[in-house]
Amino acid sequence: MKTIVRKTLLYQSRVESADFCINHIEGCAHGCRFPCYAMLMKKRYGIIKDYKDWIEPKIVANTLELLEREIPKYRQKIKSVHLCFSTDPFMYQYPEVSNLSLTIIERLNKNNIPCMVLTKGIYPEEITEYSRDNQYGITLVSLDEDFRRRYEPYAAGYKDRIKALNRLHRLGLKTWVCMEPYPTPNLVKQDLRKILEEIAFVDKIIFEKLNYSSPSSQFSGSKDFYEDCADVVTQFFGNNGIECNVKSGTQPKNNKEIRNTLPYNRGGTWKENTLYPQKMSGRSQKINTRQLSLLGKRQRGYSNLLQRPRKAPLF
Repeated sequence: MKTIVRKTLLYQSRVESADFCINHIEGCAHGCRFPCYAMLMKKRYGIIKDYKDWIEPKIVANTLELLEREIPKYRQKIKSVHLCFSTDPFMYQYPEVSNLSLTIIERLNKNNIPCMVLTKGIYPEEITEYSRDNQYGITLVSLDEDFRRRYEPYAAGYKDRIKALNRLHRLGLKTWVCMEPYPTPNLVKQDLRKILEEIAFVDKIIFEKLNYSSPSSQFSGSKDFYEDCADVVTQFFGNNGIECNVKSGTQPKNNKEIRNTLPYNRGGTWKENTLYPQKMSGRSQKINTRQLSLLGKRQRGYSNLLQRPRKAPLF
């Protein structure tokens, strides 16, 4: 694999479901065609040239050196580290990526820092040797392999992802599923309940609509469709006692409690999200006008954000 060198690695996230984050790979071989928001941003800021460049991942060669320097620097601030937002820590059929990710998790755990991991690949057996406080997740938006071949062409098969995650669950590890971005029926016709039944063993689920796809936005009745989906998800997992986070902009029709657990009050102050508890400290408890503006744009879709660049992304 090709390599690159970076000046920094760990950074604090503005996303509600994460604390600190790490992206130790540039690009992602899974080649998702929703399109991938991370790829769009990287291309917009000139970090990659095109789709072909994106699906030829590059390892950050000085990852461990940066970790040794940054863990002591942020140790008192870090509650957990998310792997990863703009790449995949267990990239399917890329053992070099998986091995580096395992080393990162080991280093963080040795410093009593738990990890929140998300992949469209397969978890290796060695993952069971690390901290029991880690949380292991997969992205799953369908069971239809034809859909996967069209939109996640080089990621692991859906059944294989579920099988690997279920194995971790049976060993007593914390597991979760990210159903994001969930597609509209004009992209794939499927029964949401059947998908939920396959992952009913997990401890937590995050659900969100497909925000920035032209075919999805052109689907008539998309608002009602996603509201209905949110109702199904919250009712299914509520009945099974599973923690559920339906993200802003994808709210149920008849669930005021869910609506009222968005991460920010109108005034810009942090409030507790009862569906996805998270502690914030210091200046992170408030967001400025620009952040509120970006949050509003995100709820309406990513198109406006992509048209008005501010500064290079943090990943």
